[in-house]
Amino acid sequence: MKSIIELKNLYFSTQNQEIVKGVSFKFEEGMATALVGPSGGGKSTVLKLAAGILVPTGGTVSFRGNDLAFMNRAQNLDFRRQSAVVFQDSALWANQNLYQNLELPLRVHFPQMSKTDREKRMDEVLADVGYRRNLLIRPSQLSMGEQKLIAFARAMLCRPRLLFLDEWTESLDVNGAQKLIELVKRLKEERGTVIFVCHDFRITKTLADKIIMIVGGEISLKLTSREIAEDENLIQYIEKGIASYEV
Repeated sequence: MKSIIELKNLYFSTQNQEIVKGVSFKFEEGMATALVGPSGGGKSTVLKLAAGILVPTGGTVSFRGNDLAFMNRAQNLDFRRQSAVVFQDSALWANQNLYQNLELPLRVHFPQMSKTDREKRMDEVLADVGYRRNLLIRPSQLSMGEQKLIAFARAMLCRPRLLFLDEWTESLDVNGAQKLIELVKRLKEERGTVIFVCHDFRITKTLADKIIMIVGGEISLKLTSREIAEDENLIQYIEKGIASYEV
């Protein structure tokens, strides 16, 4: 299969601490890949590097063969339009209301879109995630679960083909989490690519075509969903790794 994101010998350090150490991996188009491992192991950092949120201190990140570091403005804007990120803390703009948070990506990526069409698209994604409250309030007036719904809706506004998710069901009740899981499944059915971090192995088993375990900033294991399904020992090993912490 064709790769959409490729990491080559990736390193990331901060304050003299090496967090990611020589990670190389090709994320295949149309596949869902889970990044798992102990807390503090570097999986969220790898996700942010792959999404172009962090700049590596060594190695390269490429999107469809183009190094993110050397993209021109048009190429970078195209990458941002085709991809979307849902952060663990939702990362909504605190000084803007929900309407403004949702409208901005459409204004940036589809400047010719009318206000009516923007609002129609916003209504569609809000219906998908099940959010029905007032949009003229600030994120601070929402619960953490509601913030996750808005963050996911914002990510889906531009119909991304590449979705980065960092603990995107955390703080949601069962019904809210299930809605988002179904939306990710729908994107997969439409041949979208998903790269996600999740501590809930039940969700990982449901969605992932491939699983990468990251420990101490390095890839310690690469598996397909079929390999895991056929080996109960692997399931126990991964569940133990997800639940543990880096010392």
